[in-house]
Amino acid sequence: MENGKLRINMYSSADKVAGQGVGSAYEEQVALVRQADDLFDVEVNRPDRDADIQHFHTIDPIFFLRMRNKKPLNVAYCHFLPDTVMDGSLKVPKPLRKMVADYIIHFYNAADHLIVVNPSFIPELEKYGIPRSKIRYIPNYVSREVFHPLGEETRQAARKQYGIDPEAFVVLGAGQVQTRKGVKDFVETAKRLPHLTFVWAGGFSFGKMTDGYEELKAIMDNPPANVVFTGIVPREKMAELYNMTDVLFVPSYNELFPMTILEAANLHVPMVIRDLDLYKEILQGHYMKGDSVDEFTDLLHTLSSNPKVYEQYQDESRKISQYYSAEHVLTMWKAFYVEAWKYKDRFRT
Repeated sequence: MENGKLRINMYSSADKVAGQGVGSAYEEQVALVRQADDLFDVEVNRPDRDADIQHFHTIDPIFFLRMRNKKPLNVAYCHFLPDTVMDGSLKVPKPLRKMVADYIIHFYNAADHLIVVNPSFIPELEKYGIPRSKIRYIPNYVSREVFHPLGEETRQAARKQYGIDPEAFVVLGAGQVQTRKGVKDFVETAKRLPHLTFVWAGGFSFGKMTDGYEELKAIMDNPPANVVFTGIVPREKMAELYNMTDVLFVPSYNELFPMTILEAANLHVPMVIRDLDLYKEILQGHYMKGDSVDEFTDLLHTLSSNPKVYEQYQDESRKISQYYSAEHVLTMWKAFYVEAWKYKDRFRT
């Protein structure tokens, strides 16, 4: 500690692969914590600098080795469980699946504290033998300075860029194109609603290693007439896509806390989301939920045809944005870092 401030070294390689939510979460968290410059001095990927706290955002083997240094407090993010990675995200050869799963859990166990962005993951981590005492829930956050309404001119310019009718009702899906994201259900729902326009912002961040690559690539190469695949979109351009959008559609089968939800909420975009238990606590019912193509079709039809219902769910998204404000989440980070450092030695004994 210098000048009364905790020195925090953030480690991440998420920005090396475009189109990942993990990368977005990392950028937002670092920028947010840097706002508390009266308490923290924050460095990024600086192994040459001594630190009071090392915070690991990705599970790189070199970071695993850095956690052998027990002088600083070691903090790790849990963005996924082994099942999340290997069931619907990446094609991992069967002989390697156990080795990959074991590595992920060893990495999490090596940290002094493990941060989850969704409390539903806490009991799952306990099943892997990780003590509840070392797990802390702190949600994601998205800056309103970046993600906010940009006006009609930007809305129409974005639509023109992607060849979308100025008056179209636009349904946006966003994220890596992979099986667990529900891309096939997204496209099938679009087929049932040919009068609406569906846009998927994202691509194959991990190329042919992506689970379901061949089938999904065929869909992307020959989509229905009312479906647009944009490919990977730089994050700084995503605000323009949310501005041209009428509804965010999240048909994922497995998530933790998609950054797209917080980004769209800042623009008060209504949401249709798959009915997963993990959303119940973090979103508190402020969304429309479905569990099949039939249900998604009905919900999107209602939003596109009933202005009163549409306005109701605009207000629900506004509530999400208000809850996950910078002030609220930064208060949680301040309390965590200060408390965890203060009781570091007690925790380790």
